[in-house]
Amino acid sequence: MNIILLGPPGAGKGTQARMLVERDGMVQLSTGDMLRAAVAAGTEVGQKAKAVMEAGELVSDDIVIGVVSERLDAPDVSQGVIFDGFPRTAAQAEALDGLLAEKGLTLDAVVSMEVDDELLVDRVSGRYTCAGCGEGYHDRHKKPTAEGVCDKCGGTEFKRRPDDNAETVRARLGAYHAETAPLIAYYQQAGKLKSVDGMAEIDDVFAQIRKAMGLG
Repeated sequence: MNIILLGPPGAGKGTQARMLVERDGMVQLSTGDMLRAAVAAGTEVGQKAKAVMEAGELVSDDIVIGVVSERLDAPDVSQGVIFDGFPRTAAQAEALDGLLAEKGLTLDAVVSMEVDDELLVDRVSGRYTCAGCGEGYHDRHKKPTAEGVCDKCGGTEFKRRPDDNAETVRARLGAYHAETAPLIAYYQQAGKLKSVDGMAEIDDVFAQIRKAMGLG
């Protein structure tokens, strides 16, 4: 079972991917992680990627596809993969189709986590974490039981990501929608696209995703 998980920053793709990994034995494939691993391993594609990144340039589609190809040859992907952050364009989607066909693999579903932009801005811009253990909190939805004290480890230091503010989140959402619109159309036409309510409770979203995959 191979799927693509689509959703804007803050929609909870990472959380849902981790749950699929734990429940169904799938492997989450993030292009950023794969590029770093290829560079560290010194593979042929990794060396090309390293040269491009050190020059401060964007990695080409050919290099990204090469990294994905190498990763799909690893034995741990036998239970299926979750593509996270890839493909980003219709051209990459076409290249991925060709790559999977070459390897005798199929893309079983493209799951789009639909969100309400303004509610997502509120969700993301209010979040912060314990500096000690990483437990997540929110200004309005999930405060520590005792103000200023982490429920999990008792720590008293908290941190926020600098880009977790309303203006930045709105800009990231706008960029995501512009970038992803052609992908939505591409996979709709291919009959692969499934939509789920990304604003539902975490367990409900998970159940929707597994149903969209034909597992629920």
